[in-house]
Amino acid sequence: MGDVAKRSSMIFYSDGHSHYSHRVRIVLAEKGVTVDIVDVDEKSKPEDLADLNPYNSLPTLLDRDLVLYDAKVMMEYLDERFPHPPLLPVYPVARGASRQYIYRIERDWCVAIDKLLAGSGNQKTLDKARKELRESLISIAPIFAEKPFFMSEDFTLVDCCMAPILWRLPLLGIEIPANKQTKPIHAYMERLFERESFKESLSEQEREMRGPLA
Repeated sequence: MGDVAKRSSMIFYSDGHSHYSHRVRIVLAEKGVTVDIVDVDEKSKPEDLADLNPYNSLPTLLDRDLVLYDAKVMMEYLDERFPHPPLLPVYPVARGASRQYIYRIERDWCVAIDKLLAGSGNQKTLDKARKELRESLISIAPIFAEKPFFMSEDFTLVDCCMAPILWRLPLLGIEIPANKQTKPIHAYMERLFERESFKESLSEQEREMRGPLA
């Protein structure tokens, strides 16, 4: 797999602050893909990005003549293009469940996260979103006691979506208390953040969101 991946020449236009860009960078690192990562400032995008992507949005992945501009599509494309290690289950039922988890993460959490990161809305609205997100994460903590990753024995695309969110909790003003109920989610975060691929995926901006990793 390594040799095949290393022959690949891709360009990834990435926003170093964005959790959507971050999830794709984790997949790229997991697969060991040789890629030219272009760190783009959302406020001053390169002209060629608008030529490639009709939405002029980030992230954008260029692989020869193929241009992708949706993070979920990129993640699944990379998983199919570089099959090892697999980041989705083999069987259709489990694969469908993983995709549904990603959908729920985006519906239940990402909408609130995007509001908080953008500071859009009045203080009362933001505090409510912060409280609901914190309570939702605490409520799912016990599931991480059953399996090492998100409803799975193996690291999957679902974890690639979760890791950037959990990494940004201090930035969001969210602290998950350390107690018996939340111990499994703290252990899960530690497993994610200790992965070599996660460490490699971090942008300069993301490194500054928390203290240095070992």
